Order: sequence, then structure tokens, then C-alpha cells
Amino acid sequence: MIQNIPLIGILIIATNVIVSLRGFKDDIFFNKYRFEIQKLHQGEYFRLFGSGFLHVNTTHLLFNMMTFYFFVEFVFSALGSIEFSLLYIGSLITGNLFAYTFHYDQPNYSAVGASGAVTGVLFSALLLYPGIELMLFFIPIPIPGYLFGIGYMIYTLYGMKTQNDNIGHTAHFGGAIGGILATIIFNYQVVYTSQLMLGVLSITTVFAGLLLYYNKNK
Repeated sequence: MIQNIPLIGILIIATNVIVSLRGFKDDIFFNKYRFEIQKLHQGEYFRLFGSGFLHVNTTHLLFNMMTFYFFVEFVFSALGSIEFSLLYIGSLITGNLFAYTFHYDQPNYSAVGASGAVTGVLFSALLLYPGIELMLFFIPIPIPGYLFGIGYMIYTLYGMKTQNDNIGHTAHFGGAIGGILATIIFNYQVVYTSQLMLGVLSITTVFAGLLLYYNKNK
């Protein structure tokens, strides 16, 4: 499927590619901007933004940019250029802030990637187009958007609880919440047209809060 990608989408992809390629070749640059709890404790808050344009490798970069590519035009056409830009940046920051809060007592925790921002765009599309169907690479069958949202959130909460892989589940969850909030702010009609998805997100947000509380008090 070929998308009519807007200029802001091209600029975001280009920025991710340029910054990531620099990070692949320059360890000093990569380490300076990656998300790292210990450095954030020391006041290097620029990492909350800069880490969102770095990636571990080409596969990581391509996966995020391909996901972004498939959904950018949907969200852009519904919200507009400025609103879309604010949603992307807001999802990036919200995702990393949630990760910072969740992993606050884990000084060695680090991460990179645009996943939080991309997840925000994805869930914005699910809200704006409640009848949308998605095709996954390994499941060649159309999946209703709300079922995908439920499955994605369950998988994310499980990943947050177990923390047994190298995926930034907390940034994904925070990015999704950022994308949802921005979409409601910029297009409040979704409160009436996407009640099922909002209900799913409300329930998973409560569970995420409980996980955060448990993580802080265990």
C-alpha cells in the first residue's frame, strides 16, 4: 500500500534516519543522547527527546519507520500539520517520561528508539478511524483495530511486568497514552465515536498504574 506521505512525515523519517546512522557509526554520539536513567538523574533531560531519534540497528530503525509510514497519512489528514507534529513530539516525550518514572530506581536501564512516538501515532489512528482493520506481517488476516488495541495493550502490560526482553514496553505504553490524549485534545469527537477503544485504554491505564505502584514498593 502506497501512502501519500505529507512533508512533515518525510522530515520525521529523514531525521530518524540521519540521527540513527550517525549513532551507528559514532558511539560517543550514541551514548550522549540515549535514554539512560542514571544520566537523567544527573539532570541530562535532553535525553528524553534526543533518544527518540536513535535506534539500535537498521532493523530497529526500519520497523519503526515502516510502522510510522503506514499510519502517518491517516492521522495527518484528520488533524493537520501542527497538531500532528505536536502529537508526535508529545507522544515521544510522554513515552520517555513514563519510562523514566517506571524505571526510576533502575539506574542501569537505558533505551533508544522512536517507538513511543510511533505508538502514539498508531493509537491516534485507531481512535480516529474506529473501523480500521490492520494486517500483521505474521498474520495475513485483517484484524479489527479495537482487537489489535486490546492485544497490544495486554502484551505491553505483560512486558512491563516481566521485563524479560529488550523491548521498551514502558515507552510504548506512555507513547500510546500521549497519542490518545493529544487526539482527544485536537479532535474531541473521538470521545463519542471511539468509546470502545477509550474504554480499553482506561482499563489498561489502571493496570499500568498498579504495576507502577508495585514496581515502586516491591
